[in-house]
Amino acid sequence: MPSFVNLRQRLENLPVGKKILAALLVLLATVMLVANLAFISAAYWISQDSVAPQALQTIGRLIANPALSYPALSSPEQANALLEQLDDYQPLRAAALYDPDGQRIAQSPREGAVELPKHLEHLERWREHEYRLNALFELPQPGGRNGYLLLVASSELPGAFYTGTLSASLAILAVSVLLWMLIARQIRRLITRPIRSLEELSLQVTHEENYSLRAEPGNADEIGRLADAFNTMLTRIEAREQQLKRARDDAQEAVAQAQGLAEETRRSNRKLELEVQVRSKIEKKLTGFQNYLNSIIDSMPSALIAVDEQLYVTQWNEEASRLSGTSLDDAVNQPVFLAFPSLKPFLLQLTRAAEQHKVERVERVTWALTDSPRHYALTFYPLMGGTGRGAVIRIDDITERLGMEELMVQSEKMLSVGGLAAGMAHEINNPLGAILHNVQNIRRRLSNDLPKNLEVAGEIGIDLEDLNHYLEAREIPKLMDGIQYAGSRAAKIVTHMLAFSRRSHRQMSPCELPALIEQAVEIASNDFDLAGGFDFKSLEIVQEFDPRLGPVPAIANELEQVLLNLLKNAAQAIHQRDDEEEGELGRITLRTLYNPPWAEIQVQDNGVGMPENVRKRIFEPFFTTKEVGQGTGLGLSVSYFIITNNHKGQMEVQSELGQGTCFTLRLPLADETPTAPLLPAVRSKEL
Repeated sequence: MPSFVNLRQRLENLPVGKKILAALLVLLATVMLVANLAFISAAYWISQDSVAPQALQTIGRLIANPALSYPALSSPEQANALLEQLDDYQPLRAAALYDPDGQRIAQSPREGAVELPKHLEHLERWREHEYRLNALFELPQPGGRNGYLLLVASSELPGAFYTGTLSASLAILAVSVLLWMLIARQIRRLITRPIRSLEELSLQVTHEENYSLRAEPGNADEIGRLADAFNTMLTRIEAREQQLKRARDDAQEAVAQAQGLAEETRRSNRKLELEVQVRSKIEKKLTGFQNYLNSIIDSMPSALIAVDEQLYVTQWNEEASRLSGTSLDDAVNQPVFLAFPSLKPFLLQLTRAAEQHKVERVERVTWALTDSPRHYALTFYPLMGGTGRGAVIRIDDITERLGMEELMVQSEKMLSVGGLAAGMAHEINNPLGAILHNVQNIRRRLSNDLPKNLEVAGEIGIDLEDLNHYLEAREIPKLMDGIQYAGSRAAKIVTHMLAFSRRSHRQMSPCELPALIEQAVEIASNDFDLAGGFDFKSLEIVQEFDPRLGPVPAIANELEQVLLNLLKNAAQAIHQRDDEEEGELGRITLRTLYNPPWAEIQVQDNGVGMPENVRKRIFEPFFTTKEVGQGTGLGLSVSYFIITNNHKGQMEVQSELGQGTCFTLRLPLADETPTAPLLPAVRSKEL
C-alpha cells in the first residue's frame, strides 16, 4: 500500500508532457491487451462453433468407409492401429470404437484426461457431464450389424495460432512505440518547452523582482493565452508598483498635513462634545417618534411587513404576528418566507417588486391562518431610500368585502332578470289561459248532464254515451288530463315568474317567528306527497329559538312560502344521500337568532350539500340541478326576492359537499330595545 501511494505521488508530480506520454503509453498497452484477448476469444468461439464440427464430420465420414471400418472392427489391434493414425490431428481430442454389441474395443489416447464410456448404453449419461463437442458415427459391417465411432473435439486452439498472434502483436507494438516516440517529440515541442519557458520566467521575476520582463508570444492555444495572461499580470503589477511609489510620496505629504491638522482637530473635538450633547437630545426625540410610528403601524388592521434587498424582515407589526404566529423578536432579521411561511409561493412577485421598483398585487388568496379559511389581498410595494432598497408587504383581509361584492353581484343579476321574467310571464299567460279554458269546454261538451249536448247529439244521430265509451276506450280523457296538468304546471311557473318580477306593496305586520316556523313545519309534514320517494315525517326536526327575539316585521304568508320552499329542498337533499355511508338519520335544524340590527332564521340540513360552482348560482332564475320535469329553478330565486326586495333583508347560503347546507335569512328588526340575554330554547321532535 505505501508503494502504491508513493507511485501515485510520483505520477502526480510529473511534468504535464510526461503525464500525457504516460497516459498514451498506458492507453496503447491497454488497447493491445484488449485487442489480443478479443481476437483469441473470437477465434476460440469460431473454432468451437464452425471448424471443430466440420472436422468431426469429415473424420467420421472417412472412417465410415467400408475399406477402413471392416478391418478396424475385426480385432482390437486393428482398431487401435486406426485410432493411432488420428493422434496427430489437432482438432481431435479423443476417439473410441465400439463393436456391434456396443462394447468399447479401442480408445485414443488409451490413458488420458478424457474418460470415454465403456459401453454405448452409458453414452447419454456421459454427455450430460461432458462440455466438449462430440459426435457418434455408424460404421457399416457385413451381416447388417454396424459398429460405432465416437469422436470428441479439442477445446484448445493450435499453438501456431498463438505464435502468429504474438508475432503480430509484437509488430503492432513496435509500430505503436515508434508512433508514441513521434508524439512525445511533438508534445515536448508544443507543450513542455513553452511551459518550462513560463516557469523560468516566473522564477526570474520572483528572484529579481523585475516586473518589466515579458514572455515570448506563443501559439494561439491555452499555453499561448496563458503567456498573454502572464504578460498582462506583469503589466498590471508594474503599474501597481508605480502607484504604490506615488502613494508613498503622497503619504509623506499627508503626514506633514496631519501634523498641521492635529491642532485643528483638538479644537474640533471641543465643538463635537457640544454636538454630541445636542444629538443625544435629538436621539431621544427620534426614539419617541419611532415608538409613535410603531404604534401607528401596529394599530393598522392590515399586516405590514418590510424587507430588505435580501428579503430579510426589517419591520413587523402586530397583525403580521397574529396571522403568521411569529412574534416580532423571532421575525426581525429572518428571511420572510421563514417568518411567514404562507408568503413563500409569492417570492417571485416580492422579488420583482424590490428589483424592478413596481407595485405587485395578488388580488385574492385563501389561507386558513386562524380558525376558518379567509380571503386576503396581497400588495408588494417597492421601498427605496437612503438606508437601502427593499419592499413593503401589505396583507388585507377581504373576506367581508368579497361577501358583500358577491351579494351585490347576485342582487344586480336578479334585478336584470326580473324585467325579462315579467315580459315572458305576460306573453305566456294568455295562451295558457286559452288552453286550460278550451280543455274545460271540451269536458263540458262531452258531458251527459247538459241538455244542449243531448239535443245536438240527437239531431246528428249520435249516442253521446256511446261516444263517451269510445273516448274512454281511446284514453282521450287521460290525454286531456295530461294537457290540463301540463297547462296548470306552466301556469304555476308563470305565477312564480310574476312573483319574481313584481315589487310587493303589502303592509308588514309584527310576526312571532317561532309560531310561523312551526306552522310551516306542520304544513310541510301534511302537504308534501310521497311522489319523490321520501317521507318528510320520518325526518328529525330540531328547533332552536332565541328567547331574546321578539316580534319581527314581516309579510307572514310570503315568509311562510320561503320556509316551505327551504324545508322541501332540505328534505330532498337528505333523501339524496346514502344513509348506509352517512350512519345518521336525516335532520333539519330550524334556528332563530337575535343579531342586531337583524333577526336571523337559519334552515340547516345534513344532506348531500352542494359544490362551490352550484352554490354561487343557486339563486339564479331557472337554474336547477334536478331532472327535467322535477323543478322549475324559480323556487329559490322567488324566495330570494321575497327576502331582499319585499322585506329589505338578506339571504345567503353556506354549503359543503357531503356535509350539508345552511340557508340564513336576515330580516330588519323594529326600533325597540332587546330583552335581557337568555339561553336559547332548544326543542327536538320527530315528525
